[in-house]
Amino acid sequence: MAFLTVASFLLFTAAVAGLTYRLTRDDDHSTAAGYFLAGRSLTFPLIAGSLLLTNLSTEQLVGLNGGAFKDGLCVMVWEVVCVVALVLMAWFFLPRFLKSGVATVPDYLGLRFDETTRLIANVVFLVAYVALLLPVILYTGAAGMNSILDVPGKLSGVAEAVGMAPSTLALWAVVWAVGLIGSVYAIFGGLRTVAVSDTINGVFLFTGGLLVSFLALRHFGDGSVGDGLARLKAEQPARLNSLGTSETSVPFYTIFSGIFLINLFYWTTNQQIIQRTLAASSLAEGQKGVLLTGALKLLGPLYLVLPGLVAFSLFGDLIDGEPVDGVQYTNADAYGLLVREVLPAWLTGFFAAALLGAVLSSFNSALNATCTLFSYGVYKRLVAPDATDEQLVRVGRRVGWAFAVLAMLGAPLLAQSEQIFEYLQTMNAIYFIPIFAVVLVGMLTRRVPARAANIALPLGIAVITAGYFVPGLSDVVAEMTGFQFVGTVFMWLVVLMLILGEVAPRETEFVQEDVGAVDMTPWRGAKPAGLALIAAVLAIYAAFADFSVFG
Repeated sequence: MAFLTVASFLLFTAAVAGLTYRLTRDDDHSTAAGYFLAGRSLTFPLIAGSLLLTNLSTEQLVGLNGGAFKDGLCVMVWEVVCVVALVLMAWFFLPRFLKSGVATVPDYLGLRFDETTRLIANVVFLVAYVALLLPVILYTGAAGMNSILDVPGKLSGVAEAVGMAPSTLALWAVVWAVGLIGSVYAIFGGLRTVAVSDTINGVFLFTGGLLVSFLALRHFGDGSVGDGLARLKAEQPARLNSLGTSETSVPFYTIFSGIFLINLFYWTTNQQIIQRTLAASSLAEGQKGVLLTGALKLLGPLYLVLPGLVAFSLFGDLIDGEPVDGVQYTNADAYGLLVREVLPAWLTGFFAAALLGAVLSSFNSALNATCTLFSYGVYKRLVAPDATDEQLVRVGRRVGWAFAVLAMLGAPLLAQSEQIFEYLQTMNAIYFIPIFAVVLVGMLTRRVPARAANIALPLGIAVITAGYFVPGLSDVVAEMTGFQFVGTVFMWLVVLMLILGEVAPRETEFVQEDVGAVDMTPWRGAKPAGLALIAAVLAIYAAFADFSVFG
């Protein structure tokens, strides 16, 4: 059984790598546009596939199913509400980014405000990606792989010989294996290689995720999916509610404040995500790709939440109980335990390989974005303004290795965090909220000056950080939810910028010019498709809403 699992894992991983190489071996990796922006050649299938898989990694599969294990169906908010953000990306944000022909979000802020704004945003993104995002991706990826393939069990003999706990050795080993493979994709291949491998892996992971849910329900229902659903409803009626209560990590009212704002930032201004939309061959292709991603995200609860609910019934006593063979199982292990329970050995290997592809996708996308931010925003702006394309690519590759090593060293240190997905969203808010506030005000106004942005960015980061970590202030924030807090900060940052725009406006209105980077003809189906997606979001919430819990 173990041989079949490992053999199928290695076979699938090698097949994806070989196919990706064959499809991208003739790509232009020598120019900055070719390396960092895929030569602005991405069409909607590659954009949607890459967007979906960059987002659909183990911090989603492991973290969100772990959240469902703890809180129930209400954690689907992270999947369903993001569809509205994707619609707004297609309608409002993407046309403005593509019209400017920028390579990064800080580049856009530099055009709208000034070089100081660009520099601040670049530094914020770089610090957040290297210190937070890259380590979290590697940690959650390793946790998922260890659970599905039982790596600690396979390394127990080696761990005993070196005097380490099996889970600790497995974590370090998988973190470095994934980090090194992902670095090769990102650093040597460039954005198009990332997008192609994402799309290939995405097809299999999406299919595999749905298969896990199907087999889990059938297993839970003793051979019948229908009986599995009926048993789930009978055993967990209160947990099958789309509306989170104050006792969950996502109370319903926070949808309209912090959660929606975090989703807006993530899908409209997060460099790691939107870089493939900035590489669209045209506005129409970009809009199609973004809206197709929204349609696929509507299916997210089926494989990102439902398995966690089933795991609650199957493994409720094991998780957070007494250690088993030296292994302490937590919420983060719920999804891996379920996969090992319901998938046959040969399918477990294929699925683990697809999951590895998702981890690699998120890691190499974040690493590629980090290299882009450094090369364009730091090296070219501060060190070598006259740098050639060859120099930019070379510098991007060198710093990419440095950032990757830092992430691989830091990832295992996250093992003490119980709610990794909630931790990631909470820490992301420190920089998400200020950057999104500045981007939004910049796009909606013409006279707000650079000074307003240059005050709002560091002030917002300082206030949110203080609210989380400074004694006394954190006690006040604790009386609110974290999402209420960041929503309030966002509101005051916007108000502050608007006031500064009235008191000391720009001398001239900002006028965005079309630089002709791509064809800006919009897709005719963008508005009706977007409206249909928003209607679907409302229908899903209405179908699972139980307001009696607030009575």
